Amino acid sequence: MKVVINDGEAVTATVYRAPKSKRCGATLVLGHGAGANQHSDFMVRFAVGLAARGLTVVTFNFLYTEQGRKAPDRAAKLEACYRAVIAATRKKFAADKLFIGGKSMGGRIASQVAAAGVEDLCGLVFLGYPLHPPGKPDELRAAHLAAIHKPMFFAQGERDPFGTPEELQPLLKKLKPAAHLYVIAAGDHSFAVAKKLAVSTAQIYNAAQDEITRWLHTIME
Repeated sequence: MKVVINDGEAVTATVYRAPKSKRCGATLVLGHGAGANQHSDFMVRFAVGLAARGLTVVTFNFLYTEQGRKAPDRAAKLEACYRAVIAATRKKFAADKLFIGGKSMGGRIASQVAAAGVEDLCGLVFLGYPLHPPGKPDELRAAHLAAIHKPMFFAQGERDPFGTPEELQPLLKKLKPAAHLYVIAAGDHSFAVAKKLAVSTAQIYNAAQDEITRWLHTIME
């Protein structure tokens, strides 16, 4: 799906359709992290897994990755891209309830867009929220979350250098409505765990996708 950002720029989005027999009437837009595009293994596996569970999922490239650049654009440009994808998704899936979110930076940009205002937004899904830069716990990126006033789901690795569940918990308790925190035991920023734990990536992803699906259904009831 081509998404026009402005007169001279556009990005590519990919639609992962849920099977007709399982469609729950919701569409989730997921933005990618800073270091990888929408076709990264993490993004594809989450999109495919959630679609199989009944969600229509839309992923997309931010403009800098679409153009082959490594450094992310400034926040305003990232947010403009995300808003354009939301508009295109709404046009294509007008009857669905809308959820947005993403992996790391993609989730943060989704939250900033939501804080500024997104009409008829049902909720947000964060896959490894970047609460702060690694090693800089005082540089929090969370003040805007209180302005969202929508249900939020946080899947966070237990040893995430961008913010552990313990660091997130006191901030999430202050949000209204209450946010849901799902902890990936021993997981890092991408939910990976040490090989000695004998837990496969598929098991970790499947459990997280099951939890997201359960949470989303409670929001839609």
